[in-house]
Parts: sequence; structure tokens; C-alpha cells
Amino acid sequence: MALDDTAIAVIIPVCAVLGILFAAYLWKVVAKVQLVGGQNVVRSQNGREYLLEEEQRGEEEVVAKAAEIQEAVQDGAQAFMTTEFKYMGIFGVIMSIVIFSLLSIVKPEGDRTQQDELRNGIFSTIAFIVGALTSVASGYIGMVIATYANARTTFFGDNWSGLFEAITGYGLGGSSIALFGRVGGGIYTKAADVGADLVGKVEKDIPEDDPRNPAVIADNVGDNVGDIAGMGSDLFGSFAESTCAALVISAVSSLGVDHDFAGISFPLMISSAGIIVCILTTFVATDIYPAKNASQVENTLKMQMIISTILMTPAALAVAMSTLPPEFTLQVPSATPGQAYDTKTVKNWYLFITVATGLWGGLLIGLQTEYFTSNRYQPVQDVADSCRTGSATNVIFGLALGYKSCIIPTIAIACAIYTGNSLAGMYGIATAALGMLGTLATGLAIDAYGPISDNAGGIAEMAGMGEDIRERTDALDAAGNTTAAIGKGFAIGSAALVSLALFGAYITRVKIDLQQTSILDPKVFAGLLVGAMLPYWFSAMTMKSVGKAALAMVEEVRRQFNTISGLMEGTARPDYKACVAISTNASLSEMIPPGALVMLTPVIVGTLFGVQALAGVLAGALVSGVQLAVSMANTGGAWDNAKKYIEAGNTEHARDLGGKGSDAHKAAVTGDTVGDPLKDTSGPSLNILIKLMAVESLVFAPFFANLAGGQGLFFHFFGL
Repeated sequence: MALDDTAIAVIIPVCAVLGILFAAYLWKVVAKVQLVGGQNVVRSQNGREYLLEEEQRGEEEVVAKAAEIQEAVQDGAQAFMTTEFKYMGIFGVIMSIVIFSLLSIVKPEGDRTQQDELRNGIFSTIAFIVGALTSVASGYIGMVIATYANARTTFFGDNWSGLFEAITGYGLGGSSIALFGRVGGGIYTKAADVGADLVGKVEKDIPEDDPRNPAVIADNVGDNVGDIAGMGSDLFGSFAESTCAALVISAVSSLGVDHDFAGISFPLMISSAGIIVCILTTFVATDIYPAKNASQVENTLKMQMIISTILMTPAALAVAMSTLPPEFTLQVPSATPGQAYDTKTVKNWYLFITVATGLWGGLLIGLQTEYFTSNRYQPVQDVADSCRTGSATNVIFGLALGYKSCIIPTIAIACAIYTGNSLAGMYGIATAALGMLGTLATGLAIDAYGPISDNAGGIAEMAGMGEDIRERTDALDAAGNTTAAIGKGFAIGSAALVSLALFGAYITRVKIDLQQTSILDPKVFAGLLVGAMLPYWFSAMTMKSVGKAALAMVEEVRRQFNTISGLMEGTARPDYKACVAISTNASLSEMIPPGALVMLTPVIVGTLFGVQALAGVLAGALVSGVQLAVSMANTGGAWDNAKKYIEAGNTEHARDLGGKGSDAHKAAVTGDTVGDPLKDTSGPSLNILIKLMAVESLVFAPFFANLAGGQGLFFHFFGL
């Protein structure tokens, strides 16, 4: 049954509101868990026991200590986010002026009036601001807010193409904030983590998250601002950009020409269906298949991922059949010499196939990520075993694991690209990205589980809750490292599809054909090499930033241990605020250079060297960035879980490695320390790099195309 325009205009915002209300309900459920000194924390439902029912044997002073630590962590996170938002606000104002200035001087195409020229600048700027604010909100509250943009605006009248060109600013705003949130938060958390580990665990031989370590509060703050807020903004950026790419491409199809509101709302309806599916999937973990002990947590989370994918498949079919017409046409780049575009006929069920390909490709990426990063499987156990002979072999095995883990994600992404492009051109690729992000709410919850568990373990250690409690939180943390790696896998895979869809929209918007984007063209090939280099340059900057900040943290922690009498004995209190200040200042100052590299590259290349060179840069960054991001994320996750495998000693093989304090454990700590900036700073930031460069190029495409005929100022002035 086909849905009419009114039904769709109601369904989309209602699904968004339902998602927000359900998140509020879950927040109330969690808020009911009370810390009551000297009593058991009892939570039950339908006669089943939950992890939260585990007996708490702490005294009143332990509970008070935990509350005090939690308050310190919250205050630190709030202070950092507030300061970071001030920096982002300044950037937002400058970027808004640039967008308005450049897009308002572009000569209108076709029968568009000079007034349309100004409108494009105005609404692109407004969309950028709204996208930035939504990204801030997504990171700040730790959830994705589904945003409904009514295509029936009267500002552009019948010119839907112009309207959706302006909407691309929304994706640019979201990714811009995500970049700074990911880089700044990543530098913050890893500076504290590395500094705490090197002095505390390696030099002083004290446990992780020991309250005597001055850097532990900063480390726990970093889990919130880096892994939760950063990932929230990152995945929101992918969500916004894939939707923008699909809307831009569909606006110039027969759907846009015929003003088919239902058909053009297909991407938004897929997202709306995903919200409902993820709400239903949540009940699997709470009512149908709850985890009764720590060993079941990872399986329960994995089942949520699988079930949400299964449920989303028929939902995608229903959306495709009820919103899209039986057939519509798209303009696709032509391989025929002298002909720019061909007309392609697309059936509505084709779009179900493209969405399903992305959806199941994402699940495959998630499952293989689990295999390479969970210490329940052979790859991580091999990394742990390599620690017998020291840090060098641990590093070698970890790097090899990361490189090998690129194979399946690359094949899955390639299949999704080929299927999507064959059936529906670049629109098919954009909808494949939407399919991969269709279960975003579940993926984001799974990812957030990791840092939450890590923080819980830190609080338990600092509050002195006992070895039994710490064993449970360590088990949860190990599962959390795997789920966080799965979340990064989804983010990277979707970023590849989103970037390619945005690339296709860019090619369409600047009106260059396949012959002009051939790698045999010297401009394109030169741009390809430069683009492939950018992820390495960006990674070098972010890793060095973590190293510099960690060095300052190490010196401060050493200073406090050497100068504060009674600190090592536990009779004196460390100066936690000094370490928080170091992480804050370092992250905010160090996030600017890599951010500038990403933001300025498309503008400089497009202005000086033209649209073809920029096309090469985007393609090169996409190809190398995906491989580097996957290998970094999985290498870091494997090193972290190899360390926890040795520490837990749950198997005979693990106990044979010596446990905490052994030479193998020290080698594993070194690997974990090296892997920290890989998996939590540089790796996750790379998917934002490739997305942000693509969406920024798309936003400024009219300016680049009209400047010196798209040749670029350099080639224009020198007649090349």
C-alpha cells in the first residue's frame, strides 16, 4: 500500500519523537538504581536476576567515595565540553561567513534568478548552523536525534534541486563539529590514559585506576568526552551526510522533477523505520534474553546487533514498496564519449536491495571486527601469546592483525558499492550507506557500552569496592572494548559509502563526466596521490599530539609522586585538577592543526587546481583512509584485549602467561599504550576526515565550478 504525502509527513517526526521518548524512559529506568550503603542493590523483573542485582558489600564511606568520584568525573567532563563548545562556536561563526560569502556570489544556473543565488547562500548557511547544533546535541546527550526537514518549504518554490543543494550545509555542520569533538576528545582521553599507564602501571607498579594516580580522574573524564560524545557526533555526521547525499541525488531525478514528496522522503523513512526497529530490539536485552552474568554480556550485545538487522530487512522492503513509485529515472554519468549522462530506470525494489546490501554488509563488518578484537578468539590470544618474548613481538603481531582485518570490510564495502551503483547509480550507494546506518541506535548503544564499563571499573577501583567487584567490571570492560571496536567498524564502513555517495553528488554538481575523472588525466592522478597521503599526514599530527600531551601528563604525574609526601602510601590526596587541566589545554590546542588540514584542503585544491584535481583528492583520501582507519582501530582493540586476557587469567593459557605484573603483562601494557591513540584518536577520526572533505567539496561545488570555468586559478593563470 502506497503512503500519501500527509502520512509520510506525520510518520517521520513521530518516529523521531518515539525514539527520544524511549531514550528518556530508559534513562528513568537506569536512574532508579540507587547506591544505598550497607544494603543490597536489588533489581528484578519477571522473576529474573540481573547484573545490577549483584550484592554490594561496600560500607557507607565506599558509597560516598564512589559518589564523590562520579561528581569529579562529571564536573571535569562538563568543564571540557563547555570550553570545547566555545572554540567550536568561534569556528562556526567564521565558517558560516565563508559559506554565505562564497555561495552567494555563484551565478545561478538555468532559469534560476539572481534572488535564488542569495537564497542558496542563506539557506546553506542556516543548514550548516542547524547541523552543527544538532551534532553538538548528539554528542552532548549521547544519542542521535532524528531530524525532519520538510521538503515542502516555500522558500525555493518549485525548485527542489536548489532546496536540497542548501541542505548539504546540514551535513557539513554535523561533520565539522564531529571532527573537533573526535580529535579533541581523543587527544584528551589518550593523553590521560597513556600518562596514567606509563607512570602508574609500569613505573610504580600500582593497579589501573588506582586512586593514588593523579591522572585517573582525567582518564575517566576522557572516556566520556572522547568515546561517548565524539562517537555520538561522528555517527550523527554519517547519518546526516548519507541522508543529504541521497536527497541531493534524488532531487535531480524524476522524483524531484515530479515533486514526488513520498518518493523523495525514502531516505528519511528508512531512518524512521530504523528507530522503531531499534526500540523493539532493546527489549531483547532487557526482557527476552538478559545477561545474567558478565560472561553473557558480549553475546547479548551481539544478538541485539543480529536481531536488529533481521528485523530491519522486511522493514526496508515495506518502506521501499510504500513510498517509492514502481519506477523512476536517474541521471547517471555516461561512459559514452561526448555524452555526459545516461538515463537509468530504477525499480522500487532495487532500492530495497541496495539498503539490504548495506545493512547486512554492516553486520558482516561488525562480526568480523568482533573476531579480530575479542579475546575469546584466536587472533587476540595469539597477540597475547606473543608477549612472552617482549614488547617488540607484541607490536609486530598486533600490526599484522590490524592489516589482516582490513580484508573482509573492504570486500563488504566493495560489494555494497558495486550492487548499489549497478542498480541505482550513486543513489544506490547513498541508500546502501543508509542501510548500514539503519540500526544506528543499536550500534551507538553497543559502542557506548565500552566507555561506560571502563568508567565503572575506574570508579570501583578508586572507591575501594573490593577485588570481586573489580573482576566483574574488568570482564564488562573487556566486552566493552570489543563492542566499541564493533561501533568503530560500523562508523568506518558507513563513512566509506557515505563519502563515495557524496563524491558522486559532487561530480554531478560540478558537471564533469567519467572521461574527465579518469586516473589517466594528470590532474586527477596528481590529486589521487595527494589525497592518499592526507590520512597519513592527519594521523601523524593526531598521534604526535597525543604523544606531546601524554609527555606533559607523565611529567606531572611523576612530579606529584616525587613531591607529595604520603602519596604512594595512600595517606595524601593527589592533585587531580592539575592533570585534568593538562588534558584539557592540550586537547583544545592540538585539535586545531589537524582540523585545519581537513577543512582547508578542499578549499585550497578546488580554488587553485580545479574540480578535477579535487575529485582525485577525494578519491585518494577515501581509498587510503578506510584501510588505515580499520587497521588502526582493530590493532588498538586487539592490544587492549590481549592485555586484559593476561590480567584476567580465565584460561589455562592465560594463566600460563603469568598474570598481572609478569614480563608478558608488561609487554602487553606497552602494546596497549601504543594502541590507545590508534583506536581512540587517529583511527576513529579518519572516517570523519574522508566524510568531511567530501561534504565540504559538495557544499562549495558551485563556487569551484564557476571559478575560472572549474580549472582552478593556478591552471587558469598559467594556461595549463
